[in-house]
Amino acid sequence: MDAVAPRPRRSFFAYASALLGLLSVFGVVCFHFPELLTSREFRAVYNEGFARHLLLVGLVAAFILGTLAILRDRNRRIATVGVGSATLAVLLGGTNVQFDSIGATPYSLGLDWFVISLFFSALVFVPLERYLGKRRMSPLRRGWRTDIAYFFMSHVLVQFILILVTASTSTIAGLAVFPALKDAIQSLPVWAQFLIAVFVADLAQALLHRAYHNVPWLWRFHAVHHSSREMDWLAGSRIHFVEIVLTRSFVLLPLLVLGFSTPAVNAYVILVGLQAVIAHANIGVRFGWLEYLLVLPRYHHWHHARQQDYIDVNYAIHLPLIDMLMGTFKLPRDQAQWPEEYGVMKLETVPQGIVEQHLMPFRGKKTFDDYVD
Repeated sequence: MDAVAPRPRRSFFAYASALLGLLSVFGVVCFHFPELLTSREFRAVYNEGFARHLLLVGLVAAFILGTLAILRDRNRRIATVGVGSATLAVLLGGTNVQFDSIGATPYSLGLDWFVISLFFSALVFVPLERYLGKRRMSPLRRGWRTDIAYFFMSHVLVQFILILVTASTSTIAGLAVFPALKDAIQSLPVWAQFLIAVFVADLAQALLHRAYHNVPWLWRFHAVHHSSREMDWLAGSRIHFVEIVLTRSFVLLPLLVLGFSTPAVNAYVILVGLQAVIAHANIGVRFGWLEYLLVLPRYHHWHHARQQDYIDVNYAIHLPLIDMLMGTFKLPRDQAQWPEEYGVMKLETVPQGIVEQHLMPFRGKKTFDDYVD
């Protein structure tokens, strides 16, 4: 019997070049159409000079890394995509694209939010997982393309998500007005409001999260998130669009009803974004007693464990105290103990790919042959 030829090793330089080259093209397109492709809310946190310098860094890195990969004869096609994309970005104007003042539009895509968020997330978490990871795992692990697609969807459609969430909560919040309670909460320092908001929001989300696991029609949507067979910083992006809107609406509602100040709510939103990435990350650091105070990677990884006795535990997103109060806290005392396998218990119930996974909840109890085993 003939020996099977070993699979060629993937070149990190080649894939990094391709990613940076494609992001550079997206960045240039944002400069050409800022009204339609950049988020008004996100533009408030960076300036034009920062965006141009970041684009320059991406272009230079794409050229250098792609050229090195080609010279080393490693993944030449992928490296060529990087160099070619960077070249296209330069031909489209590169860092020299000029634009007039950005006018108001009824809606826009958050392509700038996607580009900048992906760039810095990868810059921070790829090296962290490389040197501190519990498992030796390539950033290009199985399912990474699907998770990149989810990352793209949730960031580019951020304004539409906000519109849907606002529409689903503003009317109810307006009907449930408690002036005395709002005044009492807003009289507190912002830091105190933030801590209370974290507890209230986490309790609301944990209750909904448990419903996702125990109500069959809700599980059909949430199963998409649990279908990831590998856990890293990108895996947390795999969330069905319907679940994104439901969860954000359900969590935002009590914060609006109780009248937390805008700075406190904004601080909570930042925490959600950071902790969602950290909790799914492949970081094997032993945090000791902090694991009982904050939701950290090992805690949430056990929630994703493909193990029968962990299918109804660890619903909190921020505070393990919430699970302790709900009776759903479970964590091995041995900090060296991590799940052996991740994913839904019945692999064949969730297909591969973002399109098929978005259609899956509406197809009843159909099973699929192309799941990852």
